[in-house]
Amino acid sequence: MKSQVDVRQRILAENESRAAGIRERFAAQGTLVLNLISSPGSGKTTLLEETVRGFAPRHRMGVLVGDVATERDAARLQALQIPAYQILTGGACHLDARQITAALERIDTDELDFLFIENVGNLICPTAYELGEDFKVALLSVAEGDDKPFKYPAIFSRARATVITKADLLAHTAFDMQAVREQIQSLQPEGALLVTSTREAPGIDAWLDFLSGALAAKREAAGG
Repeated sequence: MKSQVDVRQRILAENESRAAGIRERFAAQGTLVLNLISSPGSGKTTLLEETVRGFAPRHRMGVLVGDVATERDAARLQALQIPAYQILTGGACHLDARQITAALERIDTDELDFLFIENVGNLICPTAYELGEDFKVALLSVAEGDDKPFKYPAIFSRARATVITKADLLAHTAFDMQAVREQIQSLQPEGALLVTSTREAPGIDAWLDFLSGALAAKREAAGG
């Protein structure tokens, strides 16, 4: 058992070292890097598509997408004329900083305002691996139910923002928004809770405002 713990600690330490290098690189550029984590089917790619449409042309964005198989999600984002690269994990349930470092050699990240990392659909494995992001974002779709934060506390306690997706389905589900707010407040008192829909109001304005504020704060803190 001790040897297994030692190996895991070494893996995480090596990963953190690589992540620190990524973080330093994008600090110098003033690029905001976000690690999006959720269950499969929560709407990460759809949210990113609408983010690109909402911010273009005033912001330059890039995306790294992690999936076990297929390059469909990256293709969807490439169709919006932004640099996007698919990382195929071959069965692994999370991305790591080594994969991110390699992927960054495959796309143009110069002068990016935002780099989004769409992690593999999983609420457990990706949580422990730093990818050089400024912060993590957890997504929770209305269709998944309102008990997820307390069932998967690690990610919801570490995420600076929780984004509720598919809010247009609220009238058709038993999703208790107040219960989710209370869970998030308990797990991450400083975290933001953003309610979004890509089909109807309230739309994604709150998400875009949150991103704009985070980017401005990072650049102000860096003196730029």
